[in-house]
Formats: sequence, C-alpha cells, structure tokens
Amino acid sequence: MAVILTISMMPGQSYAQFNDLLNKAKKTIAPATGGDIDMGLKQALEFGVKEAVDKLSADRGYLDSPYKIIVPEEAQVIVSKVKMVPGFQDVEKQLIEKMNKAAEIAAKKATPIFVNAITSLTISDAMNILMGEKDAATRYLETQTRTQLYTSFMPEIQAALDEVNAREYWKSVITAYNNIPFVKKANPELDDYVNQKALDGLFSLIEVKEEKIRTDQSQRTTDLLKSVFSKQDR
Repeated sequence: MAVILTISMMPGQSYAQFNDLLNKAKKTIAPATGGDIDMGLKQALEFGVKEAVDKLSADRGYLDSPYKIIVPEEAQVIVSKVKMVPGFQDVEKQLIEKMNKAAEIAAKKATPIFVNAITSLTISDAMNILMGEKDAATRYLETQTRTQLYTSFMPEIQAALDEVNAREYWKSVITAYNNIPFVKKANPELDDYVNQKALDGLFSLIEVKEEKIRTDQSQRTTDLLKSVFSKQDR
C-alpha cells in the first residue's frame, strides 16, 4: 500500500521530500528488517493517503472518478416520477452533482484520521500487511479508521450538503413527489448514503493503488520500498 500511494500519485516536490526522508532513514539497501518495514509502510502510507485524499477532494474529484455517487436505489422511483413535474426535469443531474460536491468537501477532513492510524501501526502490523493479501494495507486502514471517519464525516457531509443546497433541494423533490396523486409517501435521507459512498470511494482508490505497488516493481521508486517489498515477492 505504501506502494500504491507513494508512487502513482506523487509529483515533483512532494516526491523529492518523501525521497529525502527515506534516504535519511536508510542509506544503503540491505535485507529489510522489522524496523525498516514499519518505517517504510508508515511513510509511504502517510504520503500516499494524502495524495489519495487530495485526488478525491479536488474539484469534481468524485464526480469525474469511478467513485461517482449516484442516486440511491430507494430514491430512483422518486426521481423518475418527479422528472415529470415542471421545474424538476434535471432533478437527477442536480442531485448527483450536489451529492458528489458534498463528498468532495468532506473528504478534506480524512487525512488527519488516516495519519493517526498510520502512526499507530506496529512492527507486527507492518509484517502482517506486507506479507498479507493484496489489499491488506487498505483493509488495515479501513478497520482502524472507518468508524471514526464516518462519525467525523457526518457533520461535514451534512454541512456540505447544506452548503450546496442539497438537503433543501431534496426536501423540495420529496415534497413534489409526495404531492403526486396515488404515490406512496416517502422521505429517504441523503446523509448516511452520501457518507457511506464517500468512504467507499476513498478506500476503493487506496485499494487500487495498493495493488499496483504490490504487483508492479517499477512503482517502487525508493531504495527502502524496493528493499521492503522485495520480501513480499519471494
């Protein structure tokens, strides 16, 4: 995972700074020790997560990615009917844009929580991650952070939804729907759905990058990463 994160997403100055840190810690290539593995995974994860978060929190970061948040299944019937109400013809487009913008805004809050989990990584954790499945680092981070991220994200999601007028807009959609004759009244909430999908996207992107670094040796751009991840190749 260290892998993933570090390489694919790390341009120019960030990469140089990262490389300097690694070189200070390890000046020559030697068989990776527990301490090397711990340090290598921590540093690579920290920089990689930062870059992953930056990617999804950028303008249209979710909307233009494979992790775009679409209208929840339970709301599809509402949206399809409301499209026929004057003034709501583009309801689906509006809703998708607002939900993804809210996730983008909330994603900016993820880095400190990830960094705290990375800092807590032990040598034993590092060895298990290194020699584990191709998504071991992602699953470690998810186990350690998802509940906290969800709790931290919720007020941010709600504030972000309000910032882009999504919840007010959704209320108007629900009102328009409930005024349609003979429909079953509904009032699904967006908050939990957008929160879960925002987190799914974050961890999915991290997992993709982890697999790349584990399976592509050219992605190991520092001596420490080459030394540490060569153990996994054996």
